[in-house]
Amino acid sequence: MAAIYPQCGVATTPRASRYRVRCAAAAASGSASAVTVAAACVPVEGAGVTRRGARRTGSSTVAGMWRQVQGCDDWEGLLKPVVHPVLRSEVARYGELVNACYKAFDLDPASRRYLNCKYGKERMLEEVGMAGAGYEVTRYIYAAPDVTVPTMEPSTSGRGRWIGYVAVSTDEMTRRLGRRDVLVSFRGTVTPAEWMANLMSSLEPARLDPCDPRQDVKVESGFLSLYTSADKTCRFGGAGSCREQLLREVSRLLESCSKDHPGEDVSVTLAGHSMGSALALLFAYDLAELGLNRGSLVTVFSFGGPRVGNAAFKARCDELGVKALRVANVHDPITKLPGIFLNEATTGVLRPWRASCYTHVGVELALDFIKVSDLASVHDLGTYVALLKNGNKTPQPSASRPEQLHDGGVLAKVMEFVGRQRAGAVPWQDAALQMGGLVQTLGLI
Repeated sequence: MAAIYPQCGVATTPRASRYRVRCAAAAASGSASAVTVAAACVPVEGAGVTRRGARRTGSSTVAGMWRQVQGCDDWEGLLKPVVHPVLRSEVARYGELVNACYKAFDLDPASRRYLNCKYGKERMLEEVGMAGAGYEVTRYIYAAPDVTVPTMEPSTSGRGRWIGYVAVSTDEMTRRLGRRDVLVSFRGTVTPAEWMANLMSSLEPARLDPCDPRQDVKVESGFLSLYTSADKTCRFGGAGSCREQLLREVSRLLESCSKDHPGEDVSVTLAGHSMGSALALLFAYDLAELGLNRGSLVTVFSFGGPRVGNAAFKARCDELGVKALRVANVHDPITKLPGIFLNEATTGVLRPWRASCYTHVGVELALDFIKVSDLASVHDLGTYVALLKNGNKTPQPSASRPEQLHDGGVLAKVMEFVGRQRAGAVPWQDAALQMGGLVQTLGLI
């Protein structure tokens, strides 16, 4: 039987409460992983989220309809026949907060902050032109894919890369939004090691809750590696995996919100582009599975995101109340991966392989844009944001991207790569590096 936290309106399963007890017991025994999250394993009153299907307010302000914007009823009535202007504006705003990661990421090998953020967290948003964003960055997040890239310099192999940041809305922004918003923003793939992780497309059990492994819930092994692999050498991020950093910081913020602003509504928003959207969805599932969201609505805004897991993963996300809005250009190839052949569309035909079929999670907000002279724009985050702002009308080319190859040789490179893969002539590591180089050449990062 589900229990309702007082003043919260969110049903939580007894399993979440049991996990809290197990967490406390494990912490007492000295388990490092349990200590990370045990302090946050306490139910909080006043989280302030409505039940699914809550009645609409009829308001056209963010504060008046924030629960609908965050997907409490799966964006019913907000996507068709046209996208509601408030939703469109809010999704574009989160896209810009993700784009800040690209603007701040240091790719200069000569820099002392190479593969990290160029700026300190206190002024990062200001430095990238978002001084009025209304968020305070509280922590940077780092990830280290557990792969070996033979061609990389030893100094960069295995080092944690800055992958995004955690932030919380200011008091002024909180009044505008109608709730306190805890935000996690993730960039997409940039480095060769990340591309290699992306192409590790086999499914494996997530097993993020050791007390209830759920062997049927499977996710892409490369994304899982990036999410769970620890890096103890990162000069800026400290010890721990991407997962441990996220659980620790978001749990701390939720606890702080409940103490400093009792009775205030709180949302957890996870936004990412490309690979970053996969990390956002993994964290959303993890947070809800462990019951650490403290009754707050957990929403993912995915921009050009790939599939992450199988049908059981999608079903479990739905059961846990994880909300995901997938903003996808219908011409963006990344949104078709992984699972070009084994996916939700072929599950009925390939029923014996259902557990191996990748399945998208959430609701799609479809965009439609392609420019033959600029193929890279189909996946470019700047183009996604411009389309949202312009009501899906053709945007101007993104000024933030460098000039790309525009000739017919692009398709030839793609066909050559695919042909060699089918012939089995390319080892998986070389294939990953070649695909990474190809996609970077196209600007699909």
